[in-house]
Amino acid sequence: MVEQQLEAWLDESYLTSYRTACLILGNRADAEEAVQEAFLRAWRFRDSLSSVPSIKPWLYRVVVNACYSKLRTEIPHRDRRAPDEPLSGLPGSGEGPEDGAVHDEVAGTVLAALARLPVSLRIPVVLRYYADLSERDIALAIGRRPGTVKSRLHEARRRLAADPALSSLVDPEASRTIQETAP
Repeated sequence: MVEQQLEAWLDESYLTSYRTACLILGNRADAEEAVQEAFLRAWRFRDSLSSVPSIKPWLYRVVVNACYSKLRTEIPHRDRRAPDEPLSGLPGSGEGPEDGAVHDEVAGTVLAALARLPVSLRIPVVLRYYADLSERDIALAIGRRPGTVKSRLHEARRRLAADPALSSLVDPEASRTIQETAP
């Protein structure tokens, strides 16, 4: 039973796990390796799922831990590798070509602002708004108390709201002010 649930999750969740890892790590190659490692770990430790109340947060914890592992070991060596293509083209919901240019600009701005957040704030934001986990499930996934998750999400939202590039997307007047003051 647990193996069937896990196998179904692995089949249907690769894309969202990959997107989550891309947003945490900021690099497609690192994300792909992290997700593959996470899925191997999840499969290897599938017997421990019988004591877990919900599979989804447990599996995201495995993905997040694989990302943390990548951040500790691989990221310092990234500058020696070939450049990665932009993350704005991450797989997601399909849209028409007429929306592509606007989407790419907005997505690029949001991804850049997200990348400027410290990892401790970026991970809860990614899990909440991109992986659609509840605060309780995020707490389980990152091994923190729900109050910690809530405060990290609050701080991340505060920083993102103060980001001038994101503000210009919401407020065209702010965009003009930024453009007028830019050198």
